[in-house]
Amino acid sequence: MLDLSILTALRGRRALVTGGTGMVGREVVDRLVEAGCIVRVASLDEMRPNAHAEYLRTDLTDARACDAAVAGNELVLHIAGIKGSVSVTTARPASFFVPLLLVNTTLLEAARRAQIPKLVYTSSIGAYPSRERFVEEDAWAGEPMDTFPGWAKRMGELQIQAYRRQYNQTGWSIVRLTNVYGIGDNFDPASAMVIPALMARVAAGEDPLVVWGDGSAIREFAWAGDIAEGIIRALHFGTAGEPINLGTGEGITIRQLVETLAEVVPFRFEFDPSKPAGFPCRMMDVTRAREQLGFVATTPLREGLERTWRWFTENQNEHQMKQNYFQECA
Repeated sequence: MLDLSILTALRGRRALVTGGTGMVGREVVDRLVEAGCIVRVASLDEMRPNAHAEYLRTDLTDARACDAAVAGNELVLHIAGIKGSVSVTTARPASFFVPLLLVNTTLLEAARRAQIPKLVYTSSIGAYPSRERFVEEDAWAGEPMDTFPGWAKRMGELQIQAYRRQYNQTGWSIVRLTNVYGIGDNFDPASAMVIPALMARVAAGEDPLVVWGDGSAIREFAWAGDIAEGIIRALHFGTAGEPINLGTGEGITIRQLVETLAEVVPFRFEFDPSKPAGFPCRMMDVTRAREQLGFVATTPLREGLERTWRWFTENQNEHQMKQNYFQECA
């Protein structure tokens, strides 16, 4: 829950949320609206999840569009991004790299010109080099594990550091998000991440559902609502231009994930150990988020899966209303 001091500070403020129709963005919008913010959403998606926010359907790769979106706001939460599976990342790297780079560079520059005092930029776990535990200071110690989107996210971080050095811009914050799931996720089987991909396959009736690897790989999954609160905390408390990880800090095996989902919606599954399972363990260190922002993810995996599945069964075709950067892959 957000502290009363945060809610009070947000009341009546004008806030722009880029990507406010996406999974994390809509959760942020809901919380800002509830806090009494005057919210504008900038997105290419053809939807309006919160009736109390202004919606601006616009292309943020365009400088004039960014200027118009930013105008009149005091706060900017830059959450717009592109998510995709490992396979689509490999097959369509330009579809990640080019729009991410353009949107980040153009939007951040528009916010600088408008002298926005407080901004949050959402980076990603994919910006880290491959290792078992991700600590903020280690991000630049090697090639990002998600090469093209990872470099695009890193460039956004570097841009904010440049503003801090040249313009003394200390009110802008950087958060790196773990693997996030929840309401409004991308359930398109051609490009979806692990949890929505599993749900889409279950809904399609795969029997048995075959999972690559032996299920021992450890990953971290955070409910989008929790991450939204972490982003708003970063906006309020600030990170002084330094990155902070937002995640659970707790690992779960892929086998545990599949078994928990099967408790929510029964289905048959089997693992194929002859197929690659990826890196053995990937988790975030969330010490800085806990100590500096007072942020702790609280939603249990099963509860998050139940809420996501319930929403998905009622909105299976919503991904068709979203901007699809991987249309050629479909």
